[in-house]
Amino acid sequence: MTRPTASAPQTAPAFELPRSIAIEGPIRVGKSTLAKVLAERMHARRVFDPEDNPFLADFYGEKPGSAFRAQLYFLLERHQRVLEAQKDEAVPVVSDFLFEKDKIFAYINLDNEELKLYERYFGMFAAALKPPDLVIYLQATPDVLRERIARKKSPAEKQISRAYLEEVVRAYEHFFFHYSASDLLVINTSEIDFVERNADLQQLLRRLQEPVKGTQYFLPLGPTE
Repeated sequence: MTRPTASAPQTAPAFELPRSIAIEGPIRVGKSTLAKVLAERMHARRVFDPEDNPFLADFYGEKPGSAFRAQLYFLLERHQRVLEAQKDEAVPVVSDFLFEKDKIFAYINLDNEELKLYERYFGMFAAALKPPDLVIYLQATPDVLRERIARKKSPAEKQISRAYLEEVVRAYEHFFFHYSASDLLVINTSEIDFVERNADLQQLLRRLQEPVKGTQYFLPLGPTE
């Protein structure tokens, strides 16, 4: 009788980041910084959220009709950028935004009649896009965001009222509470600043080396000093 040979231990396959990642959250939460780092690490194509909206200054200045013009411009630009990036499935993609975020702001900024027209366009454009494999939702309190906006010293962003910023934060929380189209990692960044502190960035990147299934939450620890 031959003695059975022990089977070789099975090693778990190394975790690989998803091929398509979208990063979301309110203004100055750190979306662009994280997208840049992940795109470099993944050798991925980066999709930038449009920042050169010609109607944005009028919108912040509360000029009549500017909200609809600004929203439609964002919708068209975001759709075109995501659609272009999805053409080559062999290349990983990291996006500074989730296409559906456009609707978050439309519901805040448009009146009922404008919203009816907007939703017709949104539904048509959204049908042509695939959801990302992973969405990273970066949270921060309105007070923290206001501090970061002040540091940025952007004339247009200085016009954003506290009430509007609070409304945006609430809208994001409501949207992602019901979001289920992709795996979702919710990261509260109120106690860290990974844009300014490398240690905070490294802590966040370590979490991203672990898989995300369904909706998961991560509360990073701030500096101990």
